Amino acid sequence: MADVSEDRRVKRSRKLLKQGFMDLLREKGFARISVRDITDRADMNRGTFYLHYPDTAALMRSVEEDMLQEAQTLIDAHLQEAMDGHSLRPLFEPLLDYVVERRDACATLFKNDSCSGFLEGIQRLACENGRRLIARFYPALTESQAAYFTSFAAFGLTGLMKTWFDGGMSLPKERLLELADNLVTGAASALSAQ
Repeated sequence: MADVSEDRRVKRSRKLLKQGFMDLLREKGFARISVRDITDRADMNRGTFYLHYPDTAALMRSVEEDMLQEAQTLIDAHLQEAMDGHSLRPLFEPLLDYVVERRDACATLFKNDSCSGFLEGIQRLACENGRRLIARFYPALTESQAAYFTSFAAFGLTGLMKTWFDGGMSLPKERLLELADNLVTGAASALSAQ
């Protein structure tokens, strides 16, 4: 029974530290945040912070890892549908929805990209998961072609998402999905023709 309540306290402490950190990150940027700022915001003592994180950079990584894990869960839930439908849309649309639902957190991490690995993490997820799709969609590509194409598509789709997000999502989501599909399909066709 003690383990359950201890586990709850650990989760609650981490949640409060992360919330306080994200609030501060929105307000003043990563470089100006101290451990004291975070613990004051979370109404905790510094010792509690150090029980969970060695420094503010580790807390930032933990926030990013949580969000990237949620994104991977979405990908896992829709990967087979994408493979069966021979389309990126079943994956890209839920990821766009995820970014919209977590607009404040994503904007904060994108804004602090120089000290955050969030965008790079999204690109890594796209590359890792894209390899399976590319192999399934375009089996005629050589291993080298598939590697280049996966990188191109992952960075391109991430760039589209960030540009859409930074532009206030003014382009209708449906149009962005069509654009993403057309760009990836067009690039694959051009690569296959070589």
